[in-house]
Amino acid sequence: MLIGEQTPEQELDPDLLGMYTFATWGYKQGEMVSLMIHLGHRLGIYEVLDGAGPVTAADLAERTGLHGRWLLEWLRGQAAARLLVSEDGEAFLLEPEAAAVLARPGERSYAAGVFSNIRPPEVVDALADAFRTGIGVTYDGQGEGAAHQTDAVLGPMARALMVPVIVPALEGVAEKLTAGARVADVGCGAGTVLGLLAEAFPASTYVGYDPSHHAVDLAVERLSGFDNVEVLARFGEELPPTGDFDLILTMDCLHDMPRPDIVMAAIREAIAPDGTWLIKDIKSSADWTANRRNPMLAMMYATSVASCLSSAMSAPDSLGLGTLGLNPDVAERMTAESGFTRFTCHDFDDPVNLYYEVRP
Repeated sequence: MLIGEQTPEQELDPDLLGMYTFATWGYKQGEMVSLMIHLGHRLGIYEVLDGAGPVTAADLAERTGLHGRWLLEWLRGQAAARLLVSEDGEAFLLEPEAAAVLARPGERSYAAGVFSNIRPPEVVDALADAFRTGIGVTYDGQGEGAAHQTDAVLGPMARALMVPVIVPALEGVAEKLTAGARVADVGCGAGTVLGLLAEAFPASTYVGYDPSHHAVDLAVERLSGFDNVEVLARFGEELPPTGDFDLILTMDCLHDMPRPDIVMAAIREAIAPDGTWLIKDIKSSADWTANRRNPMLAMMYATSVASCLSSAMSAPDSLGLGTLGLNPDVAERMTAESGFTRFTCHDFDDPVNLYYEVRP
């Protein structure tokens, strides 16, 4: 019998049938609500609602210049999704806690920006082809919006933790940065972390490496006001073997790389004898049961297929780690194989990531 073939006498458990039906349509509902969040973010509706108190569609139309009938449908949908509060379907309130997630980019909880990239059909077609060929899509191949979305996902937590929490926790790093250190950010993306460090520690010099031209363009624009920062459209493997970088960063990017082992070897050649390598990567385990405790596990695996694993499988000889592939055991083993002798795992106030302090 073929997999999935149903014999005439097979009876279905109505409770299980209901569970699978509800779960499946729940994910479809999530897709459609995602589109509505994208529109609210794109049109600036959440920002107008923030602090406005209860408003009607007519109120919102007057304040935004948008069409009232379209706004009413959007507002009712947001209330149905429990993102707005409404008792009567006429007046709608964005509570302060919801505003911290949907309307305030400066908050660590801000998440509306992650819906800024609704993937174009050609990217979906390329992902489907990847299942047939085994070769994934690079970040640039995922569309210009991929760089914006990655920055939207990573930016709020970086702004909340990098300077006030993480740097002080790394042995001797704050002192070196204050005095003037040489820093490389490998996989720098749109340059958020480079900008935070350059502003906080202006005596140091910084160079960012990223193979995504879209991300580098964003970083160059963002960092144009700093004369101590350089951003290069290069792979991590191209890090120069100078042995003089005081701090090297790989922030939530090693699992996206086709050959992180080669990049790690390049980092070992580039870092100073007393330098520090900071790795930020996803909280995960080699144990499936432990990972199942993560309530967002389905989203993380979907993200891996759509983005992280796709990038990690974009070359024929890829290791293919994917979103959850660099758990602490793997990270410690791979850094040791690259010639590093000290490995410390930090669990800062970040619900998604761990931070590894690695030294020669």
